[in-house]
Amino acid sequence: MVRYAATPKNEAKSAMSRGSFLRVSFKNTREAAQAVSRMKLSRAIAFLENVKEHKEAVPMRRYNGSIGRTAQGKQFGVTRARWPVKSAEFLLGLLRNAEANADVKGLDTSNLVVSHIQVNQAPKQRRRTYRAHGRINPYMSNPCHIEVIVSEADEAVQKADDDKKVRLNSRMRARQLTQQRTITAA
Repeated sequence: MVRYAATPKNEAKSAMSRGSFLRVSFKNTREAAQAVSRMKLSRAIAFLENVKEHKEAVPMRRYNGSIGRTAQGKQFGVTRARWPVKSAEFLLGLLRNAEANADVKGLDTSNLVVSHIQVNQAPKQRRRTYRAHGRINPYMSNPCHIEVIVSEADEAVQKADDDKKVRLNSRMRARQLTQQRTITAA
């Protein structure tokens, strides 16, 4: 078994998936991964499907040099956004694999949340391109490693009604007394 960068809080209620040396843009994949982080798994899959069809855009926050603007970025509070289709396909594959792993573990797949997603740079793959006047330039690809951990969402627990005495400083106590006096005088 390989090591992941993060360990889930509860191993029994989480499933993992990873891909190494994937030939897809590191920068675009990192931005798409940040967009689906902390989403419910069903919503993350639907979001990436919409990115492939250009119905929703991925916000470009860190790697946003020379990125065009689109109105579809408004849902994330940004103007710069893109539709990285190839990155969406790779992330979809990993999310579906994590969902299948969770299903095999016997987890409730409708209640899964993307609790951890990380994209790291892989070693560049070198090629060369031939230029005018006999020159040669590098022609490199920027692959990446991706890891995903999905976990069952914690159930929301209602806070118990606790009748605590609120501690007031002297100024707040005086204000409260004057308010009570004005209410009783009226």
